[in-house]
Amino acid sequence: MIRTIEGIVVKTQNYGETHKIITIFSKEIGKISAICRGANKGKSKLSALAQPFIKANFLIYVSKGLSTVQQGEIIESYRIIREDIMKTAYAAYLTELTMMLTEDKEAERYLYDQLDLTLEWINKEEELMVPLFMLELKLFKRGGFAPIIDCCARCGDVNNLTSFSVKEGGLLCSNCFHTDEHAMLISPNVIKLLPIFMNAGLEQIGSINMKKSNIQLLRNIFDNYYDTYGSYQLKSKRFLSQIARLEG
Repeated sequence: MIRTIEGIVVKTQNYGETHKIITIFSKEIGKISAICRGANKGKSKLSALAQPFIKANFLIYVSKGLSTVQQGEIIESYRIIREDIMKTAYAAYLTELTMMLTEDKEAERYLYDQLDLTLEWINKEEELMVPLFMLELKLFKRGGFAPIIDCCARCGDVNNLTSFSVKEGGLLCSNCFHTDEHAMLISPNVIKLLPIFMNAGLEQIGSINMKKSNIQLLRNIFDNYYDTYGSYQLKSKRFLSQIARLEG
């Protein structure tokens, strides 16, 4: 069956000398893998479509096995992302995470829209962490391992939340803080932001100004949390860790 679908390329791999297999996260039918025949040839019309982060309308022959891209029309190339190593690294992390935590041919329209908006943000803006945090939490939730951020993960108290415990899987209140010597104190303002990050769409956010120290704290928390509860080893995440060590 031939279908036209809007989607974002979340993975590319060579297939033989001249072809590519791409994984598309689509609005209409979710994640789908398809071969782009001849995409590695310089003059192929499919070469431009078979690039990471490309958003396009794809004309695809959909089959039970490997589908086939017939042609397509690029909607957004996100060129600036591919020209900046840090933007590329974070976009690769989000697309790889999306690919790992979603099912084949299962529509995820909300996640698709949020990924698209996040890539658009990364393409245009300099401060990247807030939209990253927002999409990460939504993907953690989709994967079934989201942290508890609306109450104390240990006793359920919704008041006096003071810290985050990776071991306990979420926020801790002042009474339970002592149960994890590695729990990290978080300011009340940041604690209030976490449910917004998880539940609000990026289109609802104008701008959120956070101190660099708070951004770094949340980055460390999110990284440690995924390392503990995430079930996939991500190449893009290892690359980001290498960059962080070099900068540190």
